[in-house]
Amino acid sequence: MTDYTQELIDAGIPPALQQMLNRHGVGRLTVKLGIRFLELSAERMVGTMPVEGNTQVAGILHGGAHLVLAETLGSFAAGIHAGRDGQALGIEISATHHRSVSSGLVTGTCTAIHLGRTLTTHEVVMTDEEGRRLSTARITNLIRRRDTTE
Repeated sequence: MTDYTQELIDAGIPPALQQMLNRHGVGRLTVKLGIRFLELSAERMVGTMPVEGNTQVAGILHGGAHLVLAETLGSFAAGIHAGRDGQALGIEISATHHRSVSSGLVTGTCTAIHLGRTLTTHEVVMTDEEGRRLSTARITNLIRRRDTTE
């Protein structure tokens, strides 16, 4: 089994959540895009992502990178809500892009809209370093219970 401790530390995961996440880490795409976690809870999740290295050919942050940040934050929040015996599976995501950004750091703030037994829905607002809204996304996750007899 791979030990993801250093990956979790580099991503800003606090020690209290490292044991739960050490089974899979934060994911290769999360690492590749440079996403770092600043706040982690089911109700509110905040993370950052650099624009550099995540741009499209016009030199602005790729729209897909916005969605990766949103899905990462929303899915991690849903996973925390699901707990150790649950698994969060993204089933729907949508986004509206309001403005572009060509440099700096993007912050995603994920807020719970609904935390249910089988579904969670979060809104994720991405802003630039000046606090201007870049995009708004909504993600819904299915909560599946794991078989604890394995």
